[in-house]
Amino acid sequence: MAIKIITDSGCDLPKEILDEYGIEFLPMGVVMDEEERLDGIDLKPKQLYEGMRNGKAPSTTQVSAKAFLDFFSKLVQNEHSYIYLAFSSQLSGTYQTSKMILDQIKEEHPDFDLEIIDTKCASLGMGLVVYKAAQLAKEGKSKEEILRNINFNMNHVEHIFTVDDLEYLVRGGRVSKTAAFIGGLLNIKPVLDVEDGKLIPLEKIRGRKKVFKRMIDIMDERGKDLENQLIFISHGDDEKGAMELKSMMEERFGCKNFLINMIGGVIGAHSGPGTQAIFFLNETP
Repeated sequence: MAIKIITDSGCDLPKEILDEYGIEFLPMGVVMDEEERLDGIDLKPKQLYEGMRNGKAPSTTQVSAKAFLDFFSKLVQNEHSYIYLAFSSQLSGTYQTSKMILDQIKEEHPDFDLEIIDTKCASLGMGLVVYKAAQLAKEGKSKEEILRNINFNMNHVEHIFTVDDLEYLVRGGRVSKTAAFIGGLLNIKPVLDVEDGKLIPLEKIRGRKKVFKRMIDIMDERGKDLENQLIFISHGDDEKGAMELKSMMEERFGCKNFLINMIGGVIGAHSGPGTQAIFFLNETP
């Protein structure tokens, strides 16, 4: 039985990857100008960041119960085994909603073979888990092998990132207005992490160059066999910054393989333009 991978727009994978590996995709919503649009479909990341730079304050919505019901109901008709890799339950209610709808579907279709996993990851950290699972599925690996790989990657992927403007994290309740005001005056940039699915501030660094260097230092401290890993970088419409981080990794660790993509709407609405994030494994299989 073929294994099919499902994900949502919290993964920030480029469309070419989704298409190449046949990954099913559920978009979350972004509300801007009082209009809800589907992340990556009705609203492209570039549009979001342009709006934010012009003073717009977007909000986000999870995948709705109806969207899950419609989607899962279609899958029931197919004789495949499915694995849905969901955005961290600590950052969205999407995972909980999907579980509720699956329970409802299984009342009528008890043999529906769908596994839902809370990745406890975000952006291309989640993308890394999805991508590697999809590669194995395309190779025809067993469900047990794929699930082992998912479990390993979601427990060993590091999320190290910084934001350019603390104001966007204030709106999401991640930092206080006072901290953002002082940080702005002093050009302080936070270094943040995702641990057990939650956003965790690690350090505060003064200036963009220093924060990039510290991100690379943390990568050095935590990473294993970086030269041979596929390194993931996501950015908030700041390709120049992403390429700078890439060059620093090439020079310091000899990294050769990268996947770089813009942060999508559902995460970008909270992190803002100029965000830079790096993702790598702290252990290798």
